[in-house]
Amino acid sequence: MSARTDGPTVTVEVHADYACAWSRLGVHRFHQAVARLGDAAGRIELVHRAYRLAPDFPEEPRLSVEALAEMFGGRAQVDAMFAEMTAMGAAEGVAYRFERVLEVNTLAAHRLVWLARQESPAVAAGLAVALFDAHFHAGVNIADHEELVTLAEKAGLPADRVRTFLASAEGTAEVLAEDAEARAKGVTAVPTFVLPSGEALRGVTSTDEIHTALVRALAD
Repeated sequence: MSARTDGPTVTVEVHADYACAWSRLGVHRFHQAVARLGDAAGRIELVHRAYRLAPDFPEEPRLSVEALAEMFGGRAQVDAMFAEMTAMGAAEGVAYRFERVLEVNTLAAHRLVWLARQESPAVAAGLAVALFDAHFHAGVNIADHEELVTLAEKAGLPADRVRTFLASAEGTAEVLAEDAEARAKGVTAVPTFVLPSGEALRGVTSTDEIHTALVRALAD
């Protein structure tokens, strides 16, 4: 089935966390599925909604590999898990560098994407990908305000506005409300993509499945 190029915008919401490797892969697959739509791709709008997997994580960074090694009682299981995820990502064009990844609280990152969304969902979607890459490839501390200002400026947001925003509490209540609303609706896995029909694609869905769901949504 080919996608309809005429018609209204189809808005898809995604609940994801920027410190979740599966969220990173799932969002990548979504963008790959959209690219397959050809001329109809412009009808798809992705809106990022907050979901924090570990809301109690401190803002002070710590190497993820060290934290997980403590949790699992050693490095062997952690290394095997990271190796599998790295290979899976590499096969699809996603480069993970888990030895660099810092375990941090993602509230500030979610607030920043909320701010970008006030500009436009497209700006927010681009910033979300930049946050994923900063976290999983460059080893950036995505709780650090100056690091976030740099990423936001590259996405087209004014640095002074972002710096002032992050120093305030603006957007915090809205992000926490989005997180709570998602949980109240039964979102327990990320990423979760919600289509206009209410259909939800939970967890890491294949690019083919996402593409099929988007074609169906475009035809409605």
